[in-house]
Amino acid sequence: MALPPLARRHLPESFMRTSSALVARRPFVSWTGKCLLALSALSLHLQAPAADAGIPVYTVKVVKAYPHDRGAFTEGLFFKDGFLFESTGLKGHSTVRKVNLETGEVVLDTSLPSEIFGEGITHWGDRIIGLTWTDGIGYVLDGGTFKMWRKFSYSGEGWGITQNGRELIMSDGTPELRFIDPVSFKETRRVRVTAGGKPVEKLNELEWVDGEVLANIWQTDRIARIDPASGKVTGWIDLTGLMPERNPQAQGEDVPNGIAYDAKTKRLFVTGKLWPKLFEVQLVKGGLGPRR
Repeated sequence: MALPPLARRHLPESFMRTSSALVARRPFVSWTGKCLLALSALSLHLQAPAADAGIPVYTVKVVKAYPHDRGAFTEGLFFKDGFLFESTGLKGHSTVRKVNLETGEVVLDTSLPSEIFGEGITHWGDRIIGLTWTDGIGYVLDGGTFKMWRKFSYSGEGWGITQNGRELIMSDGTPELRFIDPVSFKETRRVRVTAGGKPVEKLNELEWVDGEVLANIWQTDRIARIDPASGKVTGWIDLTGLMPERNPQAQGEDVPNGIAYDAKTKRLFVTGKLWPKLFEVQLVKGGLGPRR
C-alpha cells in the first residue's frame, strides 16, 4: 500500500517478578502522577492538530489483523522475504526473532546477553543490524542463522534504526536522526526533526517507506511522517483506538511501537509493545479513528 501523497507481553511471569528492569528505563509514577501524565498527554494529543494546522493528520483502516506475541516488548520491526523480523527489549528478555506473519510463530530467534536492553533492528544485505539502549553498542547478526558477526559502538542512546538503501538511519530519543555509514558505522550527519518549527522529541522505532521516514513517538499513539532531507514532519498518523484491549499489568507500557513495510506489495504493518495483534493498515486522511 503506497502512502497517500501529501498535498498533492501476556507479560512473562519472570518479567512481573523482575519489573525493576522496566522501571530502570521508564520509571513508574504514583496514581496521582499517572493521572496528571494522562491528562497532559491527552491535552497534547488534542492540541497538536490545531497547533500544526498545516500538517495533515491520518487515521488508519485495518486491512487485516495478525496474531502477535503478547509477551513481546517490541523495540524493532521490519519485513523481508515474506517474514517479519522483530527485536524485543528489557534486560534478560531481549531477543531478535524471525516470525511467520500469518501465524505469529517464531521460526528462529536468538537472545541477547542478559545485561543488554535490546532496541531497534534493520537489515543490510544478508545482515541484521541492531542497537542497544544505553550500552553504546550495536551488533550485526547473520540474517540466516542469527549468529553474531560483529559489534560496533556509538555515542549516546540507541532507540530505533532503519535504512534507505544507502545509509543507516538511527534515532536516540531526541529530535535528531543520525545517518550512519553501513560499512564503517561512522556517523556522517544529523537531521533535526521539527513540526511547525518545534522539535519533535522521543523519536523511537523507525521505518523507511517510499522516501519517507516513519517514526513512532514514544508514549503516544502517533507516528510521524518525516522528510529525511529537511527533517520536517509532513504528516501525522494517529493510531488512537487501534488496540483498545490494553493489558492492565503492563502499567501503561503497552504503547504503539513497531512499523514494518512490504515494499513489493505496498503493505504497511503496525503493532505495539505487549500487543496480542499486529495490523496491516491503510492510511485515511482526516479520518475519525481506526476503521475495520
